[in-house]
Amino acid sequence: MSGFGSSLSPTAPKSTTDHVLPSPDTMDGISSVQWSPTSNTLAGSGWEGNTRIWEVQVQPPSGMGGSVAQWHTVPKSESTGHTGPILDSAFSSDGRFVFTASADKTVRMWDLSSNGNATTQVGSHDNPVKAVGFVKDKNLVVSGGWDKMLKFWDCRSPQPAGTFQLEERVYAMDIRGSVLALALAGKKISIYSLGGNIKQELSMDSPLKYQSRCIAVFPDQTGFAVGSIEGRCAIQYFQQKPGVAENFAFRCHRQDLNNKTESLVHSVNGLAFHNFGTFSTVGGDGVVNFWDKDSKQRLKVFESVGESITTASFNAQGNIFAYAKSYDWSKGSG
Repeated sequence: MSGFGSSLSPTAPKSTTDHVLPSPDTMDGISSVQWSPTSNTLAGSGWEGNTRIWEVQVQPPSGMGGSVAQWHTVPKSESTGHTGPILDSAFSSDGRFVFTASADKTVRMWDLSSNGNATTQVGSHDNPVKAVGFVKDKNLVVSGGWDKMLKFWDCRSPQPAGTFQLEERVYAMDIRGSVLALALAGKKISIYSLGGNIKQELSMDSPLKYQSRCIAVFPDQTGFAVGSIEGRCAIQYFQQKPGVAENFAFRCHRQDLNNKTESLVHSVNGLAFHNFGTFSTVGGDGVVNFWDKDSKQRLKVFESVGESITTASFNAQGNIFAYAKSYDWSKGSG
């Protein structure tokens, strides 16, 4: 985890405020880290099929004397119930529940107020479930799967409250306010409106040439960012201002070789927007970048952590940035 600082640097410094959370040696590849919207409670889910909860407290550095942030993290509990890898997770709007999507084709709910580790199945798909989220205004869980289905769930009913047939398999999903964005196989992007009757507002091809890996909606809900396996990210607005070229794509998570005549390309594994509208990208090169889409510039880049970073997230206050480093399967299972 890192503190989100205000200083800018054109170099690649090693973060001095990172803190490694205590975790068991049995923890497998990490697919999702998510913050509670109401507290500094962090959920981390992974390929061993469990979700772990930590309570995080941090005292920021004081003054200019070279002091560093003081961290206090407490492992709280670990869930059970899934029989396959967890591919995504999400909190309810009140922070009481954690929802998980799994390769075992189920969506499960963990009640953190129960002080137990058992989870309850609240949804299912015909194929692995790749993404899960929570729709605050409708109090519904939403899941997207490799069965090309988008499903909405009322946790009180075993049957979906709504279903949508998709063009392709779901690779990534993000929800911000009344906007739901999906990155699908076949380089397809699908946008749904969650206000009033849920409906698809936009279907388009990705502005990037290669497979989408992650997607994130702008904080003001005017567009989205999408990252690909080819080390590129695109900024896309739903409606462009007349005469203004707001949409653009840029290279990231690449290493120049041989006097910049060749590049070692890494996947963009995660996108996360800060409340201010700036955002982060993390990738297979183990690098964290912070960007400003409005000024079209990189604010800061950190030295590689030496292993792929698979996912990242800002806390609700925007002063703590959590990321996970683990194998991202880019080189297969061998």
